[in-house]
Amino acid sequence: MDLKALINIDFQPLTLSERIANACSIFEQSTLSHIPVIENNVLVGNLSEDDCKTIEKVDVLAEYQYLLDPFFVRENTGWLNVLEAFAKNESNMMPIINKDNSYIGYYELTDILNIFNDTPFLNEPGSILVIEKNSKDQSFSEIVQIVESHNGKMLGAFISEIKGDRTETTLKIANAGINEILQTFRRYNYEIINGIDQDSYVKELKERSAYLNKYLNI
Repeated sequence: MDLKALINIDFQPLTLSERIANACSIFEQSTLSHIPVIENNVLVGNLSEDDCKTIEKVDVLAEYQYLLDPFFVRENTGWLNVLEAFAKNESNMMPIINKDNSYIGYYELTDILNIFNDTPFLNEPGSILVIEKNSKDQSFSEIVQIVESHNGKMLGAFISEIKGDRTETTLKIANAGINEILQTFRRYNYEIINGIDQDSYVKELKERSAYLNKYLNI
């Protein structure tokens, strides 16, 4: 997916000779969490709004270069890796550098999220399923095989959490008998973290439990 159309060049990044007061003024007029700082068009780092509020307004950025966060992506970085960079650095602005390490612009988080919103994972109708298994025993090929063996169609899958030696995976599945898929995952020792409301397996267990209680109370 080509991200070139999403590159923003709507303001000049700061330089090390810039006064802190000017940087704070830019933050006040924007919604950015960080502003890139360059020297000779090379990215030095990124000033955060929180840090800008704590330093003397009459000073220049060069005196606080140690505060600059050195994060960036390259112009050929894929959108999923760009999204990961946003999350890791807790920023809504991501500077972009080219192969010569020169600053060429920045991405805004909302633009990258809009790409995710347009993917089949969110747009296509289907069932969301969250499963968990011992990390060393979990296999994406096995997961896909289970889904497709019941004529299901995988719209997307990602690892949503790793807890110790357990891996949690979120799936979106279409064109499937979801209850049969759930039961097959259980047979393969997957724990269903978040199933579907229509999970007949759970419904059947509840019905059997109610029947047993009624029988024992006779």
